[in-house]
Amino acid sequence: MRLKNRVAVVTGGASGIGRATALRFSGEGASVAIFERNSAGGEEVCREITHHGRKASFVQTDIAVEEQVREAIHRTEAEFGAIHILVNNAAAFVFGSYDVAQEDWQRVLSVNVMGTATCSKYAVETMIRAGGGAIVNVTSISGLIAQDRSLPYNTSKAALLGLNRCLAMDLARHNIRVNAVAPGWIDTPQLRVDIELAGMTYEQSLQQNGPLHLLNRFGTADEVANAILFLASEEASFITGTCLMVDGGYIAK
Repeated sequence: MRLKNRVAVVTGGASGIGRATALRFSGEGASVAIFERNSAGGEEVCREITHHGRKASFVQTDIAVEEQVREAIHRTEAEFGAIHILVNNAAAFVFGSYDVAQEDWQRVLSVNVMGTATCSKYAVETMIRAGGGAIVNVTSISGLIAQDRSLPYNTSKAALLGLNRCLAMDLARHNIRVNAVAPGWIDTPQLRVDIELAGMTYEQSLQQNGPLHLLNRFGTADEVANAILFLASEEASFITGTCLMVDGGYIAK
């Protein structure tokens, strides 16, 4: 088991990539704390983990609110004794162009950038006490490219790449590795919502956007979770400050 005796925090763990990661981690021996605004979804994933004899907890958390993050981290450390892994997966999805309202900018940046920074801030304190750890930030191919009417979201994901490298530099002395994954189009509930908002069926979107990837399809949440698991595990012990593309060759085209 690659994460035996490890304690992991997964933000946004109620569905999609976060859910797949929480389940994957628990299957590899980790105790998992899920930080999530969606109480029903978070509790369901927690029950699924404990049903299989693993340890898990759910803390309803809005990562844009610093006090909630601080309390969630402290509760997790008190319950499990330490935190060794943080997966910054929670995200806000705000799209538009130059005319995006100020409050929409604040919403996407408060979660995708400041929320990630805040979770890292308090998790790092516990990781130092534990002797080290690993942080995996979930960014996106959208942080590396320009896309139509995606200014706020793409900007926030690009900022995560800078945060990822700077944290890696600052935390190496504490034996904490920091890496990121950049997924392409991944078949998650959020993607299905976005497709519907675009006025398309899933099949139409797959036909149009699948070929953007060299592998000619969308990825799965489990495939991203596998990459996150690798970066969080000791198999990646000499890897820090990098971003692993989980994009089916999208950026390579």
